[in-house]
Amino acid sequence: MNYNHLFSKLTLNNKTLDNRFVVAPMTRISGEDDGRANVTMKKYYERYAKGGFSAVISEGIFPDDKYSQGYYNQPGLANGSHTESWKPVVEAVKDQGSIFIAQLMHAGGQSQGNAYTDDTIAPSAVAPKGNQLEFYGGKGPFQTPKAMSDQDIEDAKDAFVQSALRAQEAGFDGAELHGANGYLLDQFLTDYLNQREDQYGGSVDNRLLLFVEVIEQVRDAVGDHFILGIRISQGKVADGEHKWADGEKEAEQIFTKLGAASLDYIHVTDANATDSSFGEGTRTMARAAKEFSMLPVIANGKLGDAEKAEQFLESDQADLVSLGTSALANPDFPNKAKVGMKMEEFDFEKTLLPQAQVKEHEIEKELV
Repeated sequence: MNYNHLFSKLTLNNKTLDNRFVVAPMTRISGEDDGRANVTMKKYYERYAKGGFSAVISEGIFPDDKYSQGYYNQPGLANGSHTESWKPVVEAVKDQGSIFIAQLMHAGGQSQGNAYTDDTIAPSAVAPKGNQLEFYGGKGPFQTPKAMSDQDIEDAKDAFVQSALRAQEAGFDGAELHGANGYLLDQFLTDYLNQREDQYGGSVDNRLLLFVEVIEQVRDAVGDHFILGIRISQGKVADGEHKWADGEKEAEQIFTKLGAASLDYIHVTDANATDSSFGEGTRTMARAAKEFSMLPVIANGKLGDAEKAEQFLESDQADLVSLGTSALANPDFPNKAKVGMKMEEFDFEKTLLPQAQVKEHEIEKELV
């Protein structure tokens, strides 16, 4: 196939992407103990840029030295030393012609390893469902977090703002706010995790308020010419089957609200991007995001087959595709697709970190 859609150009904000392939954000726990980026990470990200991906989204980066860190050896953008450590990584990616976007992630109540504190915070004192990911160093149920005070909320908003400015200083082309997979922003959106009775709880609009405030404050800080996106999902790392209560109706409320905010794109992730997301016969998550927000959409979820991805773009359900496990197995996926080469199958024994001792289904929710 010629993959005319996959290999067409697209402009996000003031940056032109040479194709529609994006590396999905994937937790790697390969940073230094103090959160600095390193040579291992430089080689990891540079490989995708060399492999033809037009855009690379970083793993989730923690934004402050309080409650945001989710995993030990997760990289941060919480201070100046973190910023400096990212500069050679960013330069290596951009030197190969790819744009590089920093994903900013506050783990909230889903944190399972924080060098700064043993406590966790969340919208309400409700523990996430399921168990911590042993693959990422956790074990057993999540602890019950402390309900966030007004000051905690202000601190979290400021953390996103300051880390976005550090990302800009480090040379990143943009920032993606992590509002998916059960992390802090998603905890505010999730009905059973958010039992607040103030302006941040109750209705969908109230539960989205923190999203909107963070988006607008980050945009005000970084200016108009820095790419700003958000990632969103229904499922979580430890509750992959979760669905929004009102299904497609709630999706319309959410994406319409996000479409009116100062975003350049929405990045949606689902178990399978081509499946109906809200029940039989409903829209896919990507189509809902695109139609209701009127913004460019990155779709994620088992799109590691070039023909399938091409057809998905051709049907106008998304504008870009992000690859996780398929990119891990094929860091040069775009270059291979362009010349019709066979792709390698994902094999966690060969592809993931050496300490990986886990069944594949236990990590799929994080790596799709």
